[in-house]
Amino acid sequence: MEKAVLLDDQAIRRALTRIAHEIIERNKGIDDCVLVGIKTRGAFIAKRLAERIAAIEGKDIQTGELDITLYRDDLTVKTDDQQPLVKLVDIQHDVTNKKIILVDDVLYTGRTVRAAMDAIMDVGRPSQIQLAVLVDRGHRELPIRADYVGKNIPTSSEERIVVRMIESDQEDRVLITE
Repeated sequence: MEKAVLLDDQAIRRALTRIAHEIIERNKGIDDCVLVGIKTRGAFIAKRLAERIAAIEGKDIQTGELDITLYRDDLTVKTDDQQPLVKLVDIQHDVTNKKIILVDDVLYTGRTVRAAMDAIMDVGRPSQIQLAVLVDRGHRELPIRADYVGKNIPTSSEERIVVRMIESDQEDRVLITE
């Protein structure tokens, strides 16, 4: 059951523009930075951040996509033959000695981010890993925090945050449901 709309399309756009500015400011530009979106909606957000950063800086930031399915400690999604469902990983750039900015839609327990960091380390050894999320809802199980947050939304464990993106859901909205 839908309780409320937390972010509409304009609020999402403003949050991503602010995050883009914060990324540029914290890293003193975008040299040696790579945006890596965690599939699926994190990849959409990373693409939008890359577009905003390019508009601000006048040059493109390196990007990639990451599927953390095999790195999850709670793997439950499987194919009909009970094998893990794995999507393609697309990081075309060397991550060694780069500042990796992981991008995801919602930060909750921290397990997805931990899995993403493991996956990144299998690809190379970055100098730094930062985290950008559209929504931080709390309830961490691991000592992980976001460096860039679109909106902090305190929730109960019974509530659910639903992020809808135009690329997959034909609308941009963040909802809270029960």
